[in-house]
Amino acid sequence: MKVSNKSITKIKEFEGVRLRAYKAVPSEKYFTIGYGHYSKDININTTITIEKADEYFLKDISNVERQVNSLGLSLNQNQFDAICDFCFNIGFAKFQTSTLLKKIKENAPIIDIQREFLKWNKSGGKVLLGLIKRRVWESNLFAQ
Repeated sequence: MKVSNKSITKIKEFEGVRLRAYKAVPSEKYFTIGYGHYSKDININTTITIEKADEYFLKDISNVERQVNSLGLSLNQNQFDAICDFCFNIGFAKFQTSTLLKKIKENAPIIDIQREFLKWNKSGGKVLLGLIKRRVWESNLFAQ
């Protein structure tokens, strides 16, 4: 499966685009640039064009799609999109060990799966409004 165009637009909206490297929270190991491109190859002085931001995004979202597809889950398009956004944001490795994935694999009731999305609302130990909004969107999308 591939992430739908409407969800790509939403992921980009959540991420925002930054053409100069930054750290969303000081405790992050690496810098971020573009639409959430997080990499050891980015440093404080890195700047990019919007075209490069789009290039990074397409590569990053393709990697997430491949990783989520590799799990062999039976998902509808909205569920796939919700999980891909979640993985794009927190990283596939964290998703693989999450209770969220466990509940999806167990075919838990949708409401239980939705609650798991909502638990992931912190960055650097702090609850962030942007993450609350993102998790609500993902959990609602997953239920459709």
